[in-house]
Amino acid sequence: MAAIAAPAAWATQPVLASRVWPAEEYTRVTFETAKPVRHEFFSVQDPERFVLDIEGVDLDEELRSIVGKVREDDPYIRQVRVARNRPNVVRVVFDLKSAVKPYVFPLAPAGGYRHRLVLDMYPEKARDPLLALVQPGPDPIGEIAKAPVLESPPVPPAGGGPGAAAPAAPELPVVKLAPGRAEAPKAAVKAKARPPATRMVTIVIDAGHGGEDPGARGRRGTLEKDVTLAIARRLKERIDLEPGMRAVLTRDGDYFIGLAQRVQKARRVQADLFVSVHADAFVQPHARGSSVFALSERGATSAAARWLAKRENESDLIGGVNLGVTDPVLARTLLDLSQTAAINDSLKLGKAVLGELGDINQLHKIAVEQAGFAVLKAPDIPSILVETAFISNPQEEKRLKDSAYQEKMANAVLQGIRRYLAQNPPLARARLAQNP
Repeated sequence: MAAIAAPAAWATQPVLASRVWPAEEYTRVTFETAKPVRHEFFSVQDPERFVLDIEGVDLDEELRSIVGKVREDDPYIRQVRVARNRPNVVRVVFDLKSAVKPYVFPLAPAGGYRHRLVLDMYPEKARDPLLALVQPGPDPIGEIAKAPVLESPPVPPAGGGPGAAAPAAPELPVVKLAPGRAEAPKAAVKAKARPPATRMVTIVIDAGHGGEDPGARGRRGTLEKDVTLAIARRLKERIDLEPGMRAVLTRDGDYFIGLAQRVQKARRVQADLFVSVHADAFVQPHARGSSVFALSERGATSAAARWLAKRENESDLIGGVNLGVTDPVLARTLLDLSQTAAINDSLKLGKAVLGELGDINQLHKIAVEQAGFAVLKAPDIPSILVETAFISNPQEEKRLKDSAYQEKMANAVLQGIRRYLAQNPPLARARLAQNP
């Protein structure tokens, strides 16, 4: 007797991949399928649970494997249960450690991914990055110059490279607040009992890509997201050792952050500088060298810069941004290109950093290039994107994985930042860290 065919509406498809990306900021769960799926979800209290019903998928081994992919240290998910709820519907129940604010949305195919159903679990009360910075600053900005100058040759002449000879590096001048801007607020003057305020320079370090978005991949399998995070962490460590300076990472783990959210983070912590770290890739494996980019209001300075900006700006498509959630204030900020002053400062910062990079690696371009990088569009923060090396070049890929080279790269960027600050002291804005 022939088997009765299931109704077309009951046709199912396998789950190609399931992934969990835990982080303090939020935990992301993704289900990848060949075709888009329908879904429903709801929350349950006492105890806290989140229920996701996925229609038209097989209860296969890949879907069941999501249970073992939840780590014990996941900030939000305690455990996962998967079962058939009703014909043609699989129910995934997330037992939670605390109440969350969930977002569920589909993503169209992008990069190497097919259709994805994404669940982002944010804490009910959003984490404020400013809280981590509300610490008494022991050293005023004027004490930056008291720190020993890290060993690094000076900016080489045009065409110089790793082997170029140069005189000894001059000592950096004392970095002070911009003239006429260092007076304490009147309220602080009246309150004589209050201790003096100190001005810390806040530098946001952005490790490119992350999580669902691996970035470029080297021939030996090295992922850009891993290299950028390693260098960013080293750079933060070095900056935090500098008197009068502190660093904030846009991500400190393997998880995805949208380009606009990276800019938003920098603005929320009232950053003085923004440095995005990347590892370039090109179709030809012989391409090599370090580069520095700033934002452009008038188009890219070269075809290569335009191509690179387009590829980096596709990060949101690959990593997956919930387009249903918009921030009108941020949207206006990103569309506002009347930021000539910030771009001019970005070019100065980029030139200082590029000169230092030329002492540890060949430069791909001897001048700072410009293009429409979305991650550099903070209108009031000097911002640069550093392409540390070509991960698509086998020799440079090997160097990027080397801890000693990562340390040299972090040191070179720091030296560039210090030289920029020595010539361009930050303004004494109203944000002053008070000693208790």
